Amino acid sequence: MSPRLQSRLPLLVTATILLLLFATASVTYRYFFSAGNVVNIFTAQSSVGILAVGLTLVIFAGGIDLSVGAVAAFSTILVATLVEKHGVHPALAALFALAAGAAFGAGMAAIIQIFQQPPFLVTLAGMFFARGAAFWISTESIEIKNPLHQRLTDFTVQGGDVTFHPLPLLIFVAVLLAGHVLAHHTRFGRNLLAIGGSEQSALLMGLPVGASKIAAYTLCGATAALAGVVNTFITGSGNSTFGVGLELDAIAAVVIGGTLLTGGRGQMLGTLCGVLILGTIKSAIDFDGRLDPAWTRIIIGALLLGFILLQRLLLRRLERG
Repeated sequence: MSPRLQSRLPLLVTATILLLLFATASVTYRYFFSAGNVVNIFTAQSSVGILAVGLTLVIFAGGIDLSVGAVAAFSTILVATLVEKHGVHPALAALFALAAGAAFGAGMAAIIQIFQQPPFLVTLAGMFFARGAAFWISTESIEIKNPLHQRLTDFTVQGGDVTFHPLPLLIFVAVLLAGHVLAHHTRFGRNLLAIGGSEQSALLMGLPVGASKIAAYTLCGATAALAGVVNTFITGSGNSTFGVGLELDAIAAVVIGGTLLTGGRGQMLGTLCGVLILGTIKSAIDFDGRLDPAWTRIIIGALLLGFILLQRLLLRRLERG
């Protein structure tokens, strides 16, 4: 097997699993293979997908960010509070939330880089800090009654027999496309992969290691905040309990998508496949109606373990070859 094919094997496996899962569910459950259900899967996974795009960039560089779910929750409650209690325009509130998320990501990255601390520990502390800040703002859900925000929340599109809310889906697709271009068609993306492959070698090559890592975490924080903003359009409210465990779903989607958890290898298209695998599993369990939702976690856990073992096997073959 050629090295190029070996490097693309995780993506091929992920895409094959996605097709097999969707085909099996389509045969088993009536109406599963329909435009309406496909759109629903994309829409339901929009927040996880947006988080996963930002996390992919961080994981490319060998990092991790456990705070994204908490940052998303902080974003929802911040937007709701600014709009409802302080009369801020929804667009300005959303921009403020994005700026706060980006600044938070940059701050964690600066601590990681300057003090040479493990990303796991720094972002774990960041997770507690962001969740605590969200609860400090409000422990109760805040409904957003602003007319403009409500129009965006209630806006739907009719396409044939399918009625769906397009805004979360469009934002997810836009973020995914931007992430793909950034990861695979810019020097910044190549720098992240080089850093993840070997940070010491990247330094010797004169690459801007510190600046690249800080930029990756900044973008990850911004996408986490954006996921929270998107959720306010889905639910019409801000909630400090939103996103509990969402960071684990996003990390699982990235790894199942074929991105090495240690960094240096990965595909943004694989992340999309990983997100859709999670969505397909959840949708199939909903269609069945008899299975406990716990099976979602069991299946995702099995897939995650399988991909970690596959990545380890491929790494050994590449090192020998």
